[in-house]
Order: sequence, then C-alpha cells, then structure tokens
Amino acid sequence: MADPKVCVSLEGTTVKEMADEAARANLAGADFVEVRFDRLYLKRPEAQPVEGEDGEVKHVMPPESEWPVRDMESIDVDTCIQNLKESIPLPVIFTVRPTEEGGHYPGEAGQRHEILEKAIASGVNSVDLELSIEDGVRTDLLDKANAAGVSVISSIHDTTTTPSAEELVGMVNEHAKEGEVFKFCGTVNDHQDALQIVEASYELKSSKHAFSMMALGNGGDWARLHAPVLGQSLVYATLRSEFKLSNKGLVNIRDLKNAWTLMEY
Repeated sequence: MADPKVCVSLEGTTVKEMADEAARANLAGADFVEVRFDRLYLKRPEAQPVEGEDGEVKHVMPPESEWPVRDMESIDVDTCIQNLKESIPLPVIFTVRPTEEGGHYPGEAGQRHEILEKAIASGVNSVDLELSIEDGVRTDLLDKANAAGVSVISSIHDTTTTPSAEELVGMVNEHAKEGEVFKFCGTVNDHQDALQIVEASYELKSSKHAFSMMALGNGGDWARLHAPVLGQSLVYATLRSEFKLSNKGLVNIRDLKNAWTLMEY
C-alpha cells in the first residue's frame, strides 16, 4: 500500500523562520513543505502573562486573529520568494491564503494574484489556487502554471463547518481535474462532522481523483491519520508538538508516520 505524500505546513512569520522549519521538516521525512506566504505579513507578538484559577501565571500567545499585521510595503515579494527558493531543500507548495478562507493576507485580491504569478514564474513545485478565485483570473493562473510545469492544488477552505459526505463527494467529482490535487479543509463542530470526511474519502478511494481532505477541530485529524486506507494523495502535517494538538485537528509529522507504522498502513 503506497503511503500518501506528506506536506508540512510552515508557520513562521519570517523567511528565516520558514527556512529553519523546512530544514526540520526535511529531517522528519516530509515530501513537501507548504510556504504560507500570507504569514509573512503577520507580526509574532510576545506571549502574555495569564493567571490561572490556581494562581499560577502562564505565558500564553494570543490567537493569530489578534496578531498585528505588517505594512504591505515592508514585504519585498521578489526578494522573499528568491530567498525562500534558495533556502528550502524540499519541493514547495506555495500558498497565499486570503482572510476569507482562514488565511492572513491583508492586501487586495489583485495584489495576491500578482504574488501567485511571481511564485509560478520562480519555478515552485506547486501552487495552491483556491476555487474561490475569480474565474478569468484563475484560468490565467492555471495557464501560467501549466506552461511553467508547476502543479496545482485546487482548494476550498470552509471556516464554519464541514459539508455532508454526499456533498463532499460531489464537490470532488465536480472540481477535481486530471493532473491536479483537490484539497478541502473544513471545520469540525462535532464528531459527526469528522465522520463525514472519513466517509467521503472512503467512497472516493477507488476513484481516479487525487484528493486531500481534512478539517480543523477535534476529530479533524481522523482523515489524516487513516489517509493511506482512504485513498488520499496528500496529507498536511505540522511540526507543532504541544499538548492536545489533536483537539485542533492537527497532527505532528513524526506522530503521523509513527501511527502509520503502528497501524501497518
């Protein structure tokens, strides 16, 4: 049974942090890293002291939605792309996620599309193109990617819920294209939501489509952990290792690979 490819999503907010993470992902056995270029516009704040019920003071990071944002002009896009290309040893999935799909890019859509064009021209391995991109613009980006030999991840990110298994299967059948990977990331509100992704993946396992489906929230990691028997082509993992990481629907890359070995996938 062939294992899916594993992509570690980089969470740094500087080129150097991403390069350091990519080196660790390489050592952990990742096949790809996802450069979340939109994260370069975030400023990582200092952890804030919070007193618990027991009187103990812990330093806690505020949620990323509350992190300050850098000035657009402070990011030299061309230089950052070049430096990332030179410093990352693994194939890159290049992403500039907009805020409406859970990302952090603070600029206009046109500016975001220009960054994607520059990434394609730089020769990245893959580019993530949301299906929400305006049709004409997306077609142009697809044409540029195909001409440059850059593979495409066609993605949908639902930050409120997870559709039913039937809806997910229909979504894949409608949008998955030959030579691309269809990616869906939803939000789990309960375990029934998590089961929808598992059920849909199982139904699609014998299809010709290349897909990657997951969710954020408790149970959202089930489809990642069982991806080899669900026919998934690509699994997104993290380098994080904090307590109760699975409650967020995330899985550490080493834990993921250990689980696959333990379950004899």
